[in-house]
Amino acid sequence: MSTQGLNSRQPGLRPPERKFSHRREYTISTDRSRLDIDLIHDFISNQSYWGRGRTREVIERSVENSMTFGIYHGDEQVGFARIITDYTIFAWVTDLFVLPEHRGRGLAKWLMQVIRAHPKLQGLRRWALSTRDAHAFYERFGFSKLHSPEQWMEGRDSTITETPDHWPQ
Repeated sequence: MSTQGLNSRQPGLRPPERKFSHRREYTISTDRSRLDIDLIHDFISNQSYWGRGRTREVIERSVENSMTFGIYHGDEQVGFARIITDYTIFAWVTDLFVLPEHRGRGLAKWLMQVIRAHPKLQGLRRWALSTRDAHAFYERFGFSKLHSPEQWMEGRDSTITETPDHWPQ
């Protein structure tokens, strides 16, 4: 592979897509153009406990304004995660899923390893996430219960249409 031009890109040329291969048939990519928004919307809105009822428009805006990771089996998307970050101090891991037919192969673990190792996400002061049932999974990647939960607050927009499990009905 030639390294010519790596530090002096010509205007208008995109850098090569970052890929991380695993077990030959799977790829993790941060290339948004590969994302299957229909699949992401269907899973989050209809199958997840955290985003039931989320609209396609909200999914599209959230993808557009986040760092995204897709897991692919060939050209078919089989998993997803997004990171909400300022790339300097804070990152929030959210919407992570692997389709049921691809679970049990270590893909979620691999995805978290790739996310935590991504060059743009190094040196952050704080990582956070919310989970109902995957505490032990995320502990493997350095997450723990909030050190000072009394210092955290959250707010709700009463006009949202989704019904996350943690908001009173």
